[in-house]
Amino acid sequence: MTRSKSIRTMIFALAALVLLLVPACSMAADTVKVGVVLPLSGNIAQTGALLREAMLIAQDVVNKKYDDFNVPAAQTEGFPNLGGAKLELVFLDSQGIPEKAMSATEQLITQEKVVAVIGAYNSAATMTAAQAAERLGVPFLNENSTSPVLTQRGFEWFYRCTPDDDFFTLNFFEFLRDEEAKGKKYGKTVAMIYENTLWGADVAKAIKKYAPQFGYKIVADIPYTARSASLTSEIQQLKSLNADIVMLASYVSDAILIQTTMRDMDYIPPIMLAQDSGHNDPNFVKTVGDLANYIVSREVYTAALLNRPSVKKLNDMMLAKTGYPLDGNSGRAFMGTLVMADALLRTKSTKPEDIKQALGATDIPADKLIFPWNGIKFDPKTHQISTGRGIIVQIQDKKYLPVWPYEVATVEAKLPIPKWSERK
Repeated sequence: MTRSKSIRTMIFALAALVLLLVPACSMAADTVKVGVVLPLSGNIAQTGALLREAMLIAQDVVNKKYDDFNVPAAQTEGFPNLGGAKLELVFLDSQGIPEKAMSATEQLITQEKVVAVIGAYNSAATMTAAQAAERLGVPFLNENSTSPVLTQRGFEWFYRCTPDDDFFTLNFFEFLRDEEAKGKKYGKTVAMIYENTLWGADVAKAIKKYAPQFGYKIVADIPYTARSASLTSEIQQLKSLNADIVMLASYVSDAILIQTTMRDMDYIPPIMLAQDSGHNDPNFVKTVGDLANYIVSREVYTAALLNRPSVKKLNDMMLAKTGYPLDGNSGRAFMGTLVMADALLRTKSTKPEDIKQALGATDIPADKLIFPWNGIKFDPKTHQISTGRGIIVQIQDKKYLPVWPYEVATVEAKLPIPKWSERK
């Protein structure tokens, strides 16, 4: 081969290499990849699927222009500050298992090259997923997990945009106090039953913290293994103690099992106070029907907010996409995605440090939210949302209706719960 032919061959080879590389570089510039870790299989897969769809709606809101949608990132198309790049959510399954949540986060960061991570719904999975992001120096935003310990570890890269279980448990005792002030007497003994992972255990700690402060006596502390096949012995224990109030922390399969077992054993406590999650999952009422009535639960969302145009619009989008209405879990998944998008809209680059600084400077006003919160800001030390609030709802006629705070209530709480034999 002559020297000139050799040079021409090298030029053609380099040109071909450039052609191969240009689309890849262009594709990378066209999208900003954010990882999402959710339980997309396993016993809480139905919940994970609804969260995923809510996040995909948020992705669409970010990437298109919605002038009539008063939520963060709706009035722009993609990220103008990043050359018009669009948001690309990359989902991996945790199965709700801590070890899998950690490996999924590592895979998203090291292989998928995401610039940040959102997740991971259940607190135990979020605990390990956040550890992986912290070790790798990538921002991690939690939208739904409520274990207080998650923001007590001094993590630099972890932010949470939901109130925690300490806050929500305090709300329960404030609700009982306010009901007493109206002349209602519900008794002073409390029994706890909760799934025994991080979330349930932290709920129990919060109950033990606040019960004596409000004059209540804990007469039962009943942890159980999540995804149990039977809870007969636990319900029998509750029945024998006959506490005035039962406080629960359960995922959806356990919540269903508890309610059907109570019915089968002809037992119902005078008051049931549930920590959201399984008792607020749309599949709970769908599965147990009228058995769900009279349960009281904490929430961040209520259908009473549908008079807000943005809330109604999102609810309609969820119904059209999934067949299920908006709820607190899917609402927080939607808002969490937009909180991340809001931060990305304020960055000069997708470097982890720039995104972290933008998250820390988050200041979303109240009128941009679908929840009745005083905006979204993070505590500079703990990175916990400092502007959230809780709502307490009761299931009446298979609908979640707000009963507290009284300024947002649409109905009075119907308590104590009637015995099974007294129900129509």
